[in-house]
Amino acid sequence: MLSLSARPILSAFLLPKPKPLRLRLLRPLHSSASASALTPPTPRTTTPDLPEDADPTPLFLRPPTHPVPEASLAAFRRRAAALVPPSAPHLHRHLRWLLADASAPAPSSADPAAPHLLRAPLDELEALWLRHVRDRRPFQYVVGNEHWKDLVVAVRDGVLIPRPETEAVVDMVAAVEGFQDGWWADLGTGSGAIAVAVARMLGPRGRVFATDVSEVAVEVARLNVQRYGVQDKVEIRHGSWFEPLEDVKGKLMGVISNPPYIPTDDLPGLQPEVGWHEPKLALDGGKDGLDHLLHLCEGLSSALMPGGFFVFETNGNKQSEFLVDFISTKWSSSFCDVEAVLDFADIKRFVRGYRR
Repeated sequence: MLSLSARPILSAFLLPKPKPLRLRLLRPLHSSASASALTPPTPRTTTPDLPEDADPTPLFLRPPTHPVPEASLAAFRRRAAALVPPSAPHLHRHLRWLLADASAPAPSSADPAAPHLLRAPLDELEALWLRHVRDRRPFQYVVGNEHWKDLVVAVRDGVLIPRPETEAVVDMVAAVEGFQDGWWADLGTGSGAIAVAVARMLGPRGRVFATDVSEVAVEVARLNVQRYGVQDKVEIRHGSWFEPLEDVKGKLMGVISNPPYIPTDDLPGLQPEVGWHEPKLALDGGKDGLDHLLHLCEGLSSALMPGGFFVFETNGNKQSEFLVDFISTKWSSSFCDVEAVLDFADIKRFVRGYRR
């Protein structure tokens, strides 16, 4: 059970810090050929488990209640640094960030000899670090957050880590005329990152209805909604895609989704950080990756109000071009201005359009 810390969120946690160097570790591969060539080895099974009494609260949200002498912390740093292979120098940066998220800010008047206050005992930090280095567990799961847009989004195992590319979806929403007062649906909300970011831009009458079939995702999304104080703007609903939204059918100004879009046969070739650890439920798009995207297309017409906007994230050029042609041909009388939109790598990452 993911619990909220009783400690108020420090303002420092709400300020963006440099994002971890991903080296595309958190972006699924886009072709089966590349996937086959980079198929990872079997995951290690020798990494120690976390202590049985480990706190399930995201590390960065826990209160700093574990005093650790400077000598012990220094010894941990040396042991942790010694595990970093020469081929992964970015892990040294991750180690610094792990200790920063795990440590309480030291007051300027602090006694240099005083123990450091940590948010977890050292044995738990050691187990977390080993999982990151040896088992390729995503750093975001280790510290329990991802810095995304202007948010610090809580994440945990079982919830897809939000990607930088997806930030463009929020910018597209902001470009829709009158978006502030509309009702929006974020389908497959995951961590709730999109829902929270959109809600923070809305006016008094604007709302976001965020759905997800995963109970873990619903729990984490509600945590992020509470942390950012947008409970009056965002309603999290448990269920698959449009199913929980019968009462707002035809009233939505916009539908947003970053659905599973990786072809099933490409899943074994995903980077270990993705394929071993992120939820298959949020990755597997079926044989050609289009199963969920086509389902979303089928439900758009009845969900959107006249003039309503939609934007979906896709696996790239091939899927986006197919969907633009499919929507424009099959529902030419229902939609207009349907187009593919490039991401910052000049890949056709999104499909957007409007209800007539």
